[in-house]
Amino acid sequence: MNIDTLKQIALEAGKIVKEGYASHHKGVSHKGVVDLVTEFDVKTEAFIIDQLKKTFPEYTLIGEESHHGSYHYEKAIYIDPIDGTTNFVHGIPHLAISLGVWEQGRPTLAVVYNPILEELFWAVQGEGAYCNGKRLEVSPQNKLQNALIATGFPYAKVNAGIEYQWVINCMTNLLPHIQDIRRLGAAAIDLCYLAQGKVEAFYEIDLKPWDVAAGILIVQEAGGKISNVDNQPFDFNDKSIVASNGKVHQQLIHYLEKI
Repeated sequence: MNIDTLKQIALEAGKIVKEGYASHHKGVSHKGVVDLVTEFDVKTEAFIIDQLKKTFPEYTLIGEESHHGSYHYEKAIYIDPIDGTTNFVHGIPHLAISLGVWEQGRPTLAVVYNPILEELFWAVQGEGAYCNGKRLEVSPQNKLQNALIATGFPYAKVNAGIEYQWVINCMTNLLPHIQDIRRLGAAAIDLCYLAQGKVEAFYEIDLKPWDVAAGILIVQEAGGKISNVDNQPFDFNDKSIVASNGKVHQQLIHYLEKI
């Protein structure tokens, strides 16, 4: 498995995303009440899968728009063709192609590419994380009160059920004790900005493996920490994910509701 090949596939796929971003006809449809998909999500994923099949035939390919069934395989590549589809539809440039390679339950390679802002994030296990060639390092901030926290809202919020209440309760608990909250609308970008030191932490529930598979490695290789809301090692079966610079992790978890 070669990181340069993975980066090149993401860069080529980015041309499709750019084309769609500039288009007034994105072919939008609904997977759920507020969960959007466009013809460019489908087109980008088909291109990526075709390229990966040629170059990495031994890996199971798990794409957001095409995969059904288990998320757990010995060798897998998790593909989000456009993380941040709602941003894509509305012309907001926080979106990314996310490719995460996992082997035996561990991330080994990662690429997250925002073709609109021309940000190419990548990481190799044990070799660090980078953006456009510059090595990444998490923020040194160790006080939660001075920390900027990223989060997202689950699609299940429309049901005003347990997920909605969790979001509201966590924000209510947290807001007095942090600098502020940012909600950019793309988990892959949130994780990369954490690795870059732009935010100190990120938390969310109800994400899928393709949302976080690449970002997890990028955070880890930049010196950050990943867990679930119980501060246990994160697994794709977990309902929650908490990521941080490691220095505010325990402080943050103190204010997050168990779920």
